[in-house]
Amino acid sequence: MKFIGPHVSAAGGVENAPVAANALKATAFALFTKNQRQWNAPSLSKAGIELFKQRCSEYGYASEHILPHDSYLINLGHPEKEGLEKSRAAFLDEMQRCEQLGLSLLNFHPGSSLKQISDEECLSRIAESVNIALAKTAGVCAVIENTAGQGSNLGYSFEQLAYIIDKVEDKGRVGVCLDTCHAFTAGYDLSSEAGFSETFEHFDNVVGFRYLRGMHLNDSKKGLGAHVDRHENIGLGVLGKEPFQRIMRDSRFDGIPLILETPDETRWAGEIELLTRWATG
Repeated sequence: MKFIGPHVSAAGGVENAPVAANALKATAFALFTKNQRQWNAPSLSKAGIELFKQRCSEYGYASEHILPHDSYLINLGHPEKEGLEKSRAAFLDEMQRCEQLGLSLLNFHPGSSLKQISDEECLSRIAESVNIALAKTAGVCAVIENTAGQGSNLGYSFEQLAYIIDKVEDKGRVGVCLDTCHAFTAGYDLSSEAGFSETFEHFDNVVGFRYLRGMHLNDSKKGLGAHVDRHENIGLGVLGKEPFQRIMRDSRFDGIPLILETPDETRWAGEIELLTRWATG
C-alpha cells in the first residue's frame, strides 16, 4: 500500500499538522517540529505532545508514515568547530523532539563541506554527527535525504549515501529518503523507463532498498544533471508524469511515506488523488 501526503504546516503547534493532513485526505505527512529557519525554539508543551499523539491516532497516522524534517540551518559536516558543534546540538534537539512526539523517523540534509574540507572528511563528520545523536536518543531513525549537489552540498550520489551509512554504528537506525527532483538534477535519469530501471537497480546495489525509509515526490524545474534544487508540481516539470506513475505501481515503494514538497499547495489534494489513482488503478 502507498502512503501519500504533503509537508504540512505546523503553525500554531505540532498538534495542528495531523489535522491539516487529514483535511487533504493524506495517508502520510511531513512537518517541522520547530521553526526550520531558527536555531532555537521553545520546548514542546506537554499538552501539544499529547494532542499530537491523540490526533495521529484518531486520523490513523502511524509513526512510520510521518516524516519530520530537521532545520535547514543544520550542517552535520560543517568544517569549523563552532558551526559543527552548533549543528550537532540542534540535530540532537530535533531527534529528542521526535522522541517526545513518538515519531520514528527524522529526515535531514546530510551537510556541506563549504569547500573548506575534502568530501570524504565532510561525509565522515556527518556520520560521526549521526552516531553522537543516536547514542543519546532511542527509537528514532536518522533518514538521510539525497541532495541535488548544489554548491558544496554532499549526499547527491548513492555512493556518498552509502559511505555515510557504512560509518553509522547502529545500522537499524539509519535510512534514506530519496527526493525525485534531487536525484534527477544530480544526474539520475528518472524520466525514461530505461533510466528509471537503471537508477533504482543502481540504488539497490549501492545502498539497498532495505534502507529506503521515505521519498519526496517532486517534479523538477531544472534538467538532468543541472545540480539545481528547484521543485515543481507533479507533471508540470521536466520529469513529467511517467516517473511518478512508475513509482506508484512499483511495490518496492510500498509502506513508506511518499511526501509531496511541490510548490503550489492548492494542487496538493489533487496530486494526492492522482497518485492514489495511479497506485490503485
